[in-house]
Amino acid sequence: MLVCKYVQNTSHPREAAVNSGGTPQMTDDEENVDHRRAQERTEARGRAPVSAQSLARRLDKTIVLVGLMGAGKSCIGKRLAANLGLPFVDADREIEAAAGGCSISDIFALHGEKVFRDGERRVIQRLLGNPVHVLATGGGAFMDPSTRALVKERGLSIWLKAELEQLLKRIGRRNDRPLLRDVDPRQKLSELIEARYPTYAEADLTVESADGPPDVTVQRVLRALEAKLNGNMRP
Repeated sequence: MLVCKYVQNTSHPREAAVNSGGTPQMTDDEENVDHRRAQERTEARGRAPVSAQSLARRLDKTIVLVGLMGAGKSCIGKRLAANLGLPFVDADREIEAAAGGCSISDIFALHGEKVFRDGERRVIQRLLGNPVHVLATGGGAFMDPSTRALVKERGLSIWLKAELEQLLKRIGRRNDRPLLRDVDPRQKLSELIEARYPTYAEADLTVESADGPPDVTVQRVLRALEAKLNGNMRP
């Protein structure tokens, strides 16, 4: 039987319708998606890229990405880190390493969510003590009051906000989400959106996760960072 050495190890440092004529007719949702994608393509073409390296030199806190599963935290985080010339760290992967290679799903199954969150907090606390980097966190990390306080104190948090349809499309590519086991994904995600979005909104920055090329979202994050560092954020 697989046994995870999770509780003991999480604090340890680790080396790095068709119309009447027979023509398909778009629904309102499809039209909205099509319009949004067109806007994103225009956005990607119409704005000069932010000078990421100059932003990186001004950062004095780790960038902490928060949001629901499927929002693109790892995907965007890797690209953002590459643009900024900073290390990228995935908190979930660090948690699994601290558990001796045990997967997040196995940790949930063997120890339960409470034990997982306790270990997650310790791992994130350790990571936030490292030099400035880009940190992707799990969907529930920012919901924990103690973890959220740590992030607010030591990090610069960015909520990658995504719509339900985006999340559903993205999570369909993976089957290792503990909170989606044996449940209807649409219903569960809708419940999580209602429960978590008000708390995610406490992040320092909110960036809409584009339903298109990841680099569109990366540029949005960079522009938000630039505005924040320049003191131009709207209240």
